[in-house]
Amino acid sequence: MPPAIEVNFDGIVGPTHNYAGLSFGNVASVAHGGSVSHPREAALQGLAKMKYLHDLGVRQAVLPPQPRPELATLRRLGFGGSDADVLWRASREEPRLLAAVYSGSAMWTANAATVSPSADSEDGRVHFTPANLITQLHRSIEPPFTAALLRRIFPEGEVFAHHEPLPATDQFADEGAANHMRLCRSHGQRGVEVFVYGRGGTSAQRPAKYPARQTREACEAIARGHKIPPVHRLIVQQNPAAIDAGAFHNDVVAVSNERVLLCHALAFAGNALAEIRQSLSWEPTIIAAAEAELSLADAVQSYVFNSQLVTLPDGAMALIAPVECRDHPRVQAFLQRVLAEDNPIRAVHYLDVRQSMFNGGGPACLRLRVVLTDEQLRAVHAGVMLDEALYAKLVASVKRHYREMLSAADLADPVLMRETAAALADLNGLLGL
Repeated sequence: MPPAIEVNFDGIVGPTHNYAGLSFGNVASVAHGGSVSHPREAALQGLAKMKYLHDLGVRQAVLPPQPRPELATLRRLGFGGSDADVLWRASREEPRLLAAVYSGSAMWTANAATVSPSADSEDGRVHFTPANLITQLHRSIEPPFTAALLRRIFPEGEVFAHHEPLPATDQFADEGAANHMRLCRSHGQRGVEVFVYGRGGTSAQRPAKYPARQTREACEAIARGHKIPPVHRLIVQQNPAAIDAGAFHNDVVAVSNERVLLCHALAFAGNALAEIRQSLSWEPTIIAAAEAELSLADAVQSYVFNSQLVTLPDGAMALIAPVECRDHPRVQAFLQRVLAEDNPIRAVHYLDVRQSMFNGGGPACLRLRVVLTDEQLRAVHAGVMLDEALYAKLVASVKRHYREMLSAADLADPVLMRETAAALADLNGLLGL
């Protein structure tokens, strides 16, 4: 099989980034609900992370924000009149609905889709299935735009295969790559894809406090659609205790890269770690934090497992962690233990993505991982690939168009709607979209 690299496709934080506390089960989102947000700072933090990865030698690409507000949803829900009338009525009658259609949640592109590389699929193509995100209204409006965007960037044909989002029913609730991992000797070699579900199938285990969002049936359907042979896929359950601790997606308690799995010991139900080992014909490096060393509460508070685990050009691995991990004593002790042991992780880089963290999204939430060969990379829409010049233009655009602060009251202002449209037009122009 030809060699391949992993490209991170990060979403630019949109100009309507706000804290509405819409995501039940996401501890940070609820805790910061009603706070004043800083869209300009949020977007610049996200872009700075992309640039940092680029400078480390990791290939980096950019996805634009989705159009907001999504007024068609409000009109379907009975709000009529001019656009300004719709905003005004919703702000007074159903402010949470207004916040939902203004949400910038598409910035967390780990939830955009599930992606399987060509090395794993029987037809030798890269497969994409946009997540239906039906468990949250503000996220359920994302899939149509996501699907169209992915088809624009990765043209359908001999190289890329696109699937429709799964049926929008509770049985097939799908939250994307945040519940999907891959273990392999190297990116270009066939691996085992690990799908993680919270409920469904024959399992009676469910969290008691927060909802389990991903279903086993969704995992099975995606694996079939992506033509992953049964021997090269594994479906395991997330530990209900982890969900109740605030790990609403698996990527809050586990991250993998090539032959390494970094996780909390209570991330999965049953004997999942043993099943993962047995599914491989070689020995992976599994680094697990015991509850006594690092509690689930510590993991959720710091988002240490929502770090990006990346392979650098020299073959070593680095962890891209939020600054909260640097300032947490028990997390620091765990990371120092990881660095001291014999494993491929050689460095930890701490980055400030606090504006995203306040809404419950760490570094790993902000990126969609796509493994590509050189030939496949040439087929990708080139305008989204980050370089020095594009970075400078994107930063200038954000500084020109984004508001410094945004409160709930601002969402009813038609001026914000016009500002947002101008910002998105500029960004899409820069990306050739």
